[in-house]
Amino acid sequence: MASQTNTHIRTGRHGEGMAARYLQQSGYTILHRNYRYKRAEVDIIAQKDSLLVFVEVKTRATDVYGYPEEAVSPRKEELLLTAAAAYIEQQNWQHDVRFDIISVTLSAPPVIHHIEDAFH
Repeated sequence: MASQTNTHIRTGRHGEGMAARYLQQSGYTILHRNYRYKRAEVDIIAQKDSLLVFVEVKTRATDVYGYPEEAVSPRKEELLLTAAAAYIEQQNWQHDVRFDIISVTLSAPPVIHHIEDAFH
């Protein structure tokens, strides 16, 4: 069981790294990775011009059991919004905000799917 958990964590970290590089190559600045607020976590907080983007990254080894982005539950969305609100207040952010999902499928070659404005 522990080895499955470790593999799951490694897969997630690998996907987050790929998503961060993808965002940087797309002109975003990575401000935080794995930002935590109470029980909530935001995988990536990025900025592009005056836009602050909160990114949930979902990674799967294959899409056999569905696409990674389908794993973002309403509860996860709620936690993300809570953490985002805390970050916005902490930073006194006065500009636009967006919530994105980046799904990473670790096929050969890997597939990165960026869903902008995934939820509000």
